[in-house]
Amino acid sequence: MSAKPIYKVIFYNQNQVYEVYARAIYQSDMYGFIEVEEFVFGERSQMIVDPAEEKLKSEFGNVARSYIPMQAIIRIDEVEKEGEVKVTDIKAGDKVAQFPGPAGLTPPSTHKD
Repeated sequence: MSAKPIYKVIFYNQNQVYEVYARAIYQSDMYGFIEVEEFVFGERSQMIVDPAEEKLKSEFGNVARSYIPMQAIIRIDEVEKEGEVKVTDIKAGDKVAQFPGPAGLTPPSTHKD
């Protein structure tokens, strides 16, 4: 591994799954949040533009620190180098595994008797 680790953070955000890379991950002093700092984006050496990468660069490019709710985290991996950032849409019926949320804060059931 390199001297300063790189983390791949996969999390759920408004019906999408984001996959980003960062150099620093912390448990926040704000209860229930993970702090993500020093976002890493691949160097652009070709003329092809990836819309997902551009979306994430515009959203996180000037962010010093992002607070992600713990229940939105799907997975955090320490990796040797950054890869391709991704944004994946969640379709109705798709299952997304994530940390359980606090008791009582789950959305109400849409089931009607």
